[in-house]
Amino acid sequence: MKFPQSYTLEQIASLIDCEFVGPNDFPVLGMNEIHVVEPGDIVFVDHPKYYDKALQSAATIVLINKKVDCPEGKALLISDDPFRDFNLLTKHFKPFKGASKSIASSAIIGKDTVIQPNCFIGHNVKIGDNCIIHSNVSLYDDTIIGDNVEIHSGTVLGASAFYYKNRPEGFDQLKSGGRVVVKDNVHIGALCSIDRGVSGDTIIGEGSKLDNQIQIGHDTVIGKKCLIASQVGIAGCVIVEEQVTIWGQVGVTSGITIGTKAVVMAQSGVTKSIKGGITYWGTPAEEVRGYLKGMAFVKRLPEVFEKLKGK
Repeated sequence: MKFPQSYTLEQIASLIDCEFVGPNDFPVLGMNEIHVVEPGDIVFVDHPKYYDKALQSAATIVLINKKVDCPEGKALLISDDPFRDFNLLTKHFKPFKGASKSIASSAIIGKDTVIQPNCFIGHNVKIGDNCIIHSNVSLYDDTIIGDNVEIHSGTVLGASAFYYKNRPEGFDQLKSGGRVVVKDNVHIGALCSIDRGVSGDTIIGEGSKLDNQIQIGHDTVIGKKCLIASQVGIAGCVIVEEQVTIWGQVGVTSGITIGTKAVVMAQSGVTKSIKGGITYWGTPAEEVRGYLKGMAFVKRLPEVFEKLKGK
């Protein structure tokens, strides 16, 4: 998430009332999660296990809960609770705005696009040309839709990320300030939910087709010309490369990559990154020929036992 203008380190520190290490006028351009940070971004870290990863990332400002040596060319924001303060920054730069009408005045709707009754189109939504948005679709604030896109009834784009910190008093949600971006020629079925990025974008690539009842988590990127069947659940921060086929009821864990032209058979569980050009099945998903060969051996076990008993 980029800020509307450049801020100084001192200005950001004053917003969250914390100490800082670095020049007062050190430029701060935005904030992001660690997998999408760029120079000028703030990244937060609150566990020693990830200190080095954050400090060595592309981010040039690190919001951290311990005084450490500041890498050259970077700055630190020292906070007793980086998670809380990252949320404070999100609330400041991307505050929730209530709606007063079903289609916001700031929404931009392209030529020959049809919006069916009972849709909700939020603030700063952009919809391209020749789209069909069927009834009861909700497009939350800042959603971007390309040209020639069709979205069926009951689908929600831009809900908040499923991202929580377990505190003694209960679960504390990491606020979402990102977007959902749908590229050209995408088809999205009924009753799908695509969560917005925490600070970046959740992206559905050009020409991809989604069936009904699909869940896609925050900051996930779906490549071009992918086919995803019904009841698939994809967690956050997943990269699905181009021309991937995922059949019904597949579950995909967070933070992994599915390679180009991979095929994942129905009801599989993808628990780690998998290579492209291969068909997978099972939980955990593995190359289908090996999986079927193993099943064949299992089926022969009674026969083997009988032979052993006869000796």
